[in-house]
Amino acid sequence: MDIIVTKDELRAELERQAQRYKDVYGGEVITYAAQPDPERKPWRKKASLLDQAFDKEIEKIEKDLSSKAEARAESA
Repeated sequence: MDIIVTKDELRAELERQAQRYKDVYGGEVITYAAQPDPERKPWRKKASLLDQAFDKEIEKIEKDLSSKAEARAESA
């Protein structure tokens, strides 16, 4: 049950609603285009505690792997 509405029908309905609002409430209607959501900029984002903990764990794992690789190289 999709109802298809054309741009002109939608525009007319919004004009009717705006006029009704002005008549009933005596208000002023300002129409404007919605502003887009700001895109995320990860280089500006401050790391959270979870991010910091994750980075520390990754460093530990990398150190463990490199020390194990060095130990294998020395024993071989």
